[in-house]
Amino acid sequence: MTLAQEEARVEAHSASLKKELGVRDLALTQILFIIGLTWIGVAGTLGSAHIVMWLLAILLFYLPMTAVVIYLNQLMPLEGGLYQWAKLGFNPTVGFLLAWNLWLYVIVFTSEIGLQCATYLSYALGPGAAWMTSSSWFVALCSALVLTLMMVAATIGLSVGKWVHNTGGVFMLIIFAVLLLLPFIGLATGHLREFHPLRASLPDFTLHNLNILGKLSFGALGGFEYVAILAGETRAPARAVRRSVLIAAPAIAIMFILGTATVVAYVPAGEIDLIGPMPQVLRVGLGPFGIAGPLVTIAILMTLAMRVAQVSVSFTAVTRLPMVAGWDHLLPPAFSRLHPRYRTPVNSIVLVAASAFALSLVSQIGVGQAEAFQLLFNAGGIFYALTYVVMFAIPILGLRAVTPRPSRWLQAASLSGLLMTVLYVVLSVFPIIKVASVASFALKIVAVIVVMNLVGVGILIAARRRSQSVAETGE
Repeated sequence: MTLAQEEARVEAHSASLKKELGVRDLALTQILFIIGLTWIGVAGTLGSAHIVMWLLAILLFYLPMTAVVIYLNQLMPLEGGLYQWAKLGFNPTVGFLLAWNLWLYVIVFTSEIGLQCATYLSYALGPGAAWMTSSSWFVALCSALVLTLMMVAATIGLSVGKWVHNTGGVFMLIIFAVLLLLPFIGLATGHLREFHPLRASLPDFTLHNLNILGKLSFGALGGFEYVAILAGETRAPARAVRRSVLIAAPAIAIMFILGTATVVAYVPAGEIDLIGPMPQVLRVGLGPFGIAGPLVTIAILMTLAMRVAQVSVSFTAVTRLPMVAGWDHLLPPAFSRLHPRYRTPVNSIVLVAASAFALSLVSQIGVGQAEAFQLLFNAGGIFYALTYVVMFAIPILGLRAVTPRPSRWLQAASLSGLLMTVLYVVLSVFPIIKVASVASFALKIVAVIVVMNLVGVGILIAARRRSQSVAETGE
């Protein structure tokens, strides 16, 4: 089947989906999804060297990713996004395993929401609520409540979901505006002695700093391809995704660099909370003011709402992957079945929510709070990074049937993004926090990645045997 024939087949399936998204929705969603609040804390641990690291990450990863995503989406603006690009750029096996790793990433990413809700609430309510972050039952309750709300919103569809995501994007802009203004208010009132947002120093060439560079590249700046999963639910997807990327890209870079500068100005590098750096710096920066208490609480609760909206973006999009895999007969037809009224893949939505909740419970067994977060964080990041390895390889090694071939400059950009992603994968098996045993931590990460991908291979083999059996029996 040619590329044009496959695109026509996918578009025929997509015809039953509601076209809810436009350029504004995609741009706000990208700002919301890509700006991870933890990254300003991670970068802040470098002190004034964070600027050099951010600029290297932008040059070596961010700009190449932008170019590759725009190219692939222009070529294949299809529901399923990266899954379709990998399937058509290479073959269905690569496409399925990519979708499997992306699905696993979102399960891990979503499972963290209970712990993060507890952390943000503890900051919002003050020292008396510190028990929340160490209470397993409270973290589980937060997970169950948020996942239930997201499941309901995802079932109703993007007519509601896009407003959740847009609101989260607006909250993100407001919170970052407060964060960026905070040092200037501190200087004007004498509560901050000095602030040099663009003062830079060269980072030392160490394994730790290479680890941070990988995380600031792929971990912090990745994500432009994500909204392309919803191409079948977007109006004029080829044009809309391109324009939204060009709008969001500079805003995201500025927010990360100046946001990190505020963290560095207020919190010593060794005391930065890697789970909740945003509420931490807001409490420190607004603390000296007489009305700081209510302002901090409001700001932190807005940040929490924004964090939930971020998870909702990934949750909503990834529920489409089993649906499109079902179109290709790689999963049972039940995953492609749409709700009769809302036209959303309800069975897939329930599966994602249940899996994320189960993982949130398992992750708290046998390790401390920070180590549990870091274990989930690294494993989920590697699952996601493996999908980027494939994406960057498509212009270099894939698309054999496409003429003209991708340009040399695009292939060079792909190679840069590929190398930075591989750096992230290799170094993410090691933690950036103190853990009981580094070797044990790394072994757990590797075991999770290998075992879960073997499970994916097993699911694929079973699906093919089932399809072959149906074809032979005619049932």
